[in-house]
Amino acid sequence: MTGLGAVFRPQLAPERLRSVARLADEAGLEELWLWEDCFREGGISTAAAALAWTERVKVGVGLLPVPLRNVAITAMEAATLHRMFPGRPILAVGHGVQDWMGQVGARVESPVTLLREHLDVLRALLRGERVTVEGRYVKLDDVALDWPPAEPVPVLAGVTGPRSLRLAGEAADGTLLTASSAAEDVRRARQLIDEGRQSAGRGGAERHRVVVYLLTATGADGPARLKAELAAEGLGSVPDLGVAGDAGAVAKAVQRLADAGADTVVLQPTGDEPDPEGFVRFVAEDVRPLVP
Repeated sequence: MTGLGAVFRPQLAPERLRSVARLADEAGLEELWLWEDCFREGGISTAAAALAWTERVKVGVGLLPVPLRNVAITAMEAATLHRMFPGRPILAVGHGVQDWMGQVGARVESPVTLLREHLDVLRALLRGERVTVEGRYVKLDDVALDWPPAEPVPVLAGVTGPRSLRLAGEAADGTLLTASSAAEDVRRARQLIDEGRQSAGRGGAERHRVVVYLLTATGADGPARLKAELAAEGLGSVPDLGVAGDAGAVAKAVQRLADAGADTVVLQPTGDEPDPEGFVRFVAEDVRPLVP
């Protein structure tokens, strides 16, 4: 079965999260995804609150920008969430938006090298290993978590470019793709990920999970809102991005991404979605029954 989720956009004030998260839990939504966008809301703080307010929905953070985070802090926070809410947090790490990284003095010369080092060390720490490493960017001296997760936990990489997608196959447990990914982009990403897995000798390992955001607009003004957001992102001329319409139209768009290789599709409302709670209910109650 294709996984299905929805995004709580950080254009909403943080105090709106409680009602959206509780509704997601009550409506049976599988996954609620949060963003750590500069300079809006923190990913770990919002995830912890959403997990505490709910009982069953999984909460994803897509993504945590590694230039902003010492890997030991990432590991400590990830382990804490997984210990307190086993099986429910989903964390993705990535390069971050380079302009934003520059604004805070965290931009690095080689984002791919940093992400590789961060992924390798993060996954080792979460496995309970003791790590000493002297990398180009990641440096630890005899570090181990006192409270590693009780069970193995996946770490996703939120990436887009070819080198980074191959890296995700080599060094991550899954990949998060943005809403600028049409079905053909998902196919190509899956191919690059598989190339990375093969080069790292991981071809026979557990399936690498691919999660894709799908920009989605509903209601009478949905087509106009979708068109406006794509234009604002410079994607207005790109075919087959996003979907506007009823549950049937959305389900067909989800299926196209699933057929292309997505394991989970997360519906991303437009930034000006007028009814975030209604959007979550629409995903859980109207779209979910139509997606095999």
